[in-house]
Amino acid sequence: MSLHVFANIVTPFGTAANNRAETEGNITTLQKLIWHGQVHSTVSAEAIRFSLRRLLADAEQARTNRSWNEDERVNEWQDHQFSGWATDDGETFIDDDLLGYMIAEAAKTEGEAGSASVRRAVLEITRAVSLTPWSGDVTFNAASPGATPSAAKKGQNPVPYGTEVHATRYQFGLAMTPERLRQPTRAAAALQAIASLRTVAGNHGRFLFDFSPESIVLRITDDPAPRLLYCFDTEDGGKSVGLNTLTRRAQSGDIHADELIIGGEVCEGPTGEALRKAGVKTLHAGVKAAVEAACEHINSRLATA
Repeated sequence: MSLHVFANIVTPFGTAANNRAETEGNITTLQKLIWHGQVHSTVSAEAIRFSLRRLLADAEQARTNRSWNEDERVNEWQDHQFSGWATDDGETFIDDDLLGYMIAEAAKTEGEAGSASVRRAVLEITRAVSLTPWSGDVTFNAASPGATPSAAKKGQNPVPYGTEVHATRYQFGLAMTPERLRQPTRAAAALQAIASLRTVAGNHGRFLFDFSPESIVLRITDDPAPRLLYCFDTEDGGKSVGLNTLTRRAQSGDIHADELIIGGEVCEGPTGEALRKAGVKTLHAGVKAAVEAACEHINSRLATA
């Protein structure tokens, strides 16, 4: 049977803004959705993938096909035709291996079909959803005269603008089957990068939100179904985080407790005690320790496969 790796991550509590949706007048809006009947803010999987690709590019000995040129604000490519995938021993890049690619070509003549070369992502990432509902907070500000070229066009008066903000945590999940990778050991590199996520979505000069995991649940299993996505919950407005759904599934046997590796603050207090009672033995006080334990377990399983 194939080895499957699943994870669910929750971020620290922070203030999210400038995660752009459609701008309404001079109000910079958040992306939002209806979640369990209430409005929650959300961050796209594409934004997480973009940040992950930049981390992989910075990692030692992990060349990426696509890299972001911050000065020119464009992507630069090593192999935009993905030619390394044409043969079994061709050179491939870690981002294409994990995140997939697509190159489409239009038909050259009328009536002729176009073509596409596609590799499905092995590392699949969910959209991040806020742990708490958005309460409608908006800050109103004023750019000083001449603060930006666009502000300078408004004359010598301050330029008012508003920004939707959300004080919350975000949770998101991932799934991958390492044996589908050209180099299965790249699965460990992906987890290590996830543990160090930084600039995701609206992070720039006016906004910084820590997207690294405060707590992480990892599941290494032969079961092809994740069964743990969006498993974090809160009963106090996001001050603390629980794992009630995950605990119930471990108690019921839908998730075998010995498949779980959990790290971070969630392992302390009543939640940690409940997990131990449910039979979960691999609990780490730190996220990095949990990720390293998972990487060792994955590589050990792959070596004996």
